[in-house]
Order: sequence, then structure tokens, then C-alpha cells
Amino acid sequence: MKHLTFYFDVVSPYAYLAFEQLPEALAGISHSVTYKPVLFAALLKQHGQRGPAELPGKREWTYRQVQWLAHSAGVDLQLPAAHPFNPLPLLRLALACDARGEPNRYVCETILRHVWRGGAAADDAARLAALTQTLAPACDPRDAAVKAELRAHTDEALALGLFGVPSIVVDGRVFWGLDALPMLRAYLLNDPWFAGPAWAAAASVAQGPGR
Repeated sequence: MKHLTFYFDVVSPYAYLAFEQLPEALAGISHSVTYKPVLFAALLKQHGQRGPAELPGKREWTYRQVQWLAHSAGVDLQLPAAHPFNPLPLLRLALACDARGEPNRYVCETILRHVWRGGAAADDAARLAALTQTLAPACDPRDAAVKAELRAHTDEALALGLFGVPSIVVDGRVFWGLDALPMLRAYLLNDPWFAGPAWAAAASVAQGPGR
């Protein structure tokens, strides 16, 4: 059985879509999954990047594309009333629902759907209070230990070299993005390509002149 770690931030529509389609991608494969919320903004800062929703033109394209991808995959998705938003309360709520800081699929699903279904404001205080009551976390999401767990998950992601979400790690290999799900499935089904030189060779390509 293969064990996968799914790193995500609820602010990412691609993480939501990958989460919804993950069961199909893993169908028929013996596996287990650990879900780890991380702060996407910290990954962007570490690598000197800006998120797609922060760039004019790319922002609009992102929203069009994710709606199309959801439509074509039969996934229910409506954009939240405002985006991006501060995901920290939702990430901490997810972590507070498990003593080890590893929320189960139901918790992750409930929070992701809170954001990406219905078109309401993801960070609305009344909605957050209702969501918290529904999930009944084991501890207060505002506790210092919960905040530390989120930092630890994010630091772990950075140590692994992760630069975006969703990222799925299995056998030390990183599969980044919604569009990596077919590649992930091929790997788990022992596609011989992964035993060849291409994976490792990608890291040895010489870097050309910078901008």
C-alpha cells in the first residue's frame, strides 16, 4: 500500500479541484492519504513569487479556467464572494479537529466546500462560527499549539522544496498541481517511465541566462 501526503491551502481552487478528484485518480489503488494544511502565502514568499490571483490578467484567467475545469469534470464549484481571502482561520480550524494536526477527509471536504461552493464570503465571521460548531474541533483553533502546527506543516513543505499547492508527495516524489493527477496515477500503477532516466535528469538541465 502506498502512502500519500496531500499538502493544500483552502485558498487555492486548484487544491479544491484536486481534492475532489483525488478519489477517482486513486481508484483501484491500495493507498492511504494524510492531509496537511499549509499556508500557501508562505511558500510564495519563500520562492519570491506572487499568487495567480495577485496578477492582473492571470487573475481573471484563473477564475475562468477553474470554473471550466470544474464544469468539465462535473465538480460543483462557485467562486467565493471575494478572493483571495485570509485562509488562516480555516486552516487552523482544520488542524484543531485532529489531535495530531492531520485532519481527516471529512473535515477537509467540509472546509473546502465551505469556500468553493455557494458563492458566499469564505471568511464571513458568522459562517465561520457555524462551520466551527458543525465540525466541533477538539481544541480552540486559536490556541498557540494549533498555530504552531500550521507553521510546522508549512516548514515541512518548504523543507521538501514545495513551491505550490496542491502538492502530493509519495515515495519522496512530488506531484504538483491538479494536472499532475494523471501522472500520479501512472506512477502508482508502476508505469515504466518512472524507472527510466527522465525523472532524475530533469534536475540536471543546465540553467540558461537569467532575465
